[in-house]
Amino acid sequence: MANVILRDIRKSFGAVDVIKGIDLSIEAGEFCVFVGPSGCGKSTLLRMIAGLDTQSSGQIEIGGRDVSGLEPSDRGIAMVFQSYALYPHLTVRENIGFGLALAKRPKAEIAERVGAAAEALQLTHLLDRKPKALSGGQRQRVAIGRAIVRDPKVFLFDEPLSNLDAALRAQMRLELTELHAKLGATMIYVTHDQVEAMTMADKIVVLNGGHIEQVGRPMDLYDRPATPFVAGFIGSPKMNLYTGEVARALGAGTYGIRPEHLLVDGTSGRWTARVRHVERLGADAILHLEAETPGPITARTSGDAPWKAGDQVWLTPMPGKEHLFP
Repeated sequence: MANVILRDIRKSFGAVDVIKGIDLSIEAGEFCVFVGPSGCGKSTLLRMIAGLDTQSSGQIEIGGRDVSGLEPSDRGIAMVFQSYALYPHLTVRENIGFGLALAKRPKAEIAERVGAAAEALQLTHLLDRKPKALSGGQRQRVAIGRAIVRDPKVFLFDEPLSNLDAALRAQMRLELTELHAKLGATMIYVTHDQVEAMTMADKIVVLNGGHIEQVGRPMDLYDRPATPFVAGFIGSPKMNLYTGEVARALGAGTYGIRPEHLLVDGTSGRWTARVRHVERLGADAILHLEAETPGPITARTSGDAPWKAGDQVWLTPMPGKEHLFP
């Protein structure tokens, strides 16, 4: 494993600046997640670390070595893409060991490395199958196994779970987290899904418009978002954010309160509101309301809450949970 340092990384396509000066340090052994909306630059940044794209300026170090001008094969990285890119005519064993065979490594070494990777990924019983006989999750594990056998300094993942259904994504999140703990490897992971970021990362890098909005541990970003953008992006449902009268009354540019930090009562509170719609999710219920002040607002409450569309309720922010942004 190795650390990764980015120094003033910039990327332009003609007159368009895509990455606008990124400085970032990723420690050896960290699971670091780049998260942000489509077009924020997260995949471009990952591809520059991999050497698949060239930065316009700046320096990339991996394990204390400047790799800025090196080919991908010389950087000590392995990349797992959104598409599995498996060879359909080869078995799982042959797919995992393909890169080693191409490098003409001894057969005994290939067998040993493939066996170890298959055991780590619970693929041993599938080694003689072809990709068409595998589920989507199993195919993604084979693609990860192909990266593991290269024994890279850094693993790079570009939205590897986006083609899977919700249940399989949840399972693969757990498996990737366990794999990281087992390997102790440095992993950089790109996603637009803030749930993946919150549940897997040691460190989250929130990107917006080609620059970093905030870097921190998952709960730090949830509890202490630095900007309204981070506040609205981290957390589900997203934070209620308001400018105007509510914010001005508290001396802020933007006021924020998370749905789960609103107390809902039938008799009294700070704001009166009418229930527009109730989403019942089992243990939780999401209330979509229209308040006289501050306006449209969302609250999370218990799944057995009695509220229904048309009810009049009162809302009160929990003490210490309100956010004021300059």
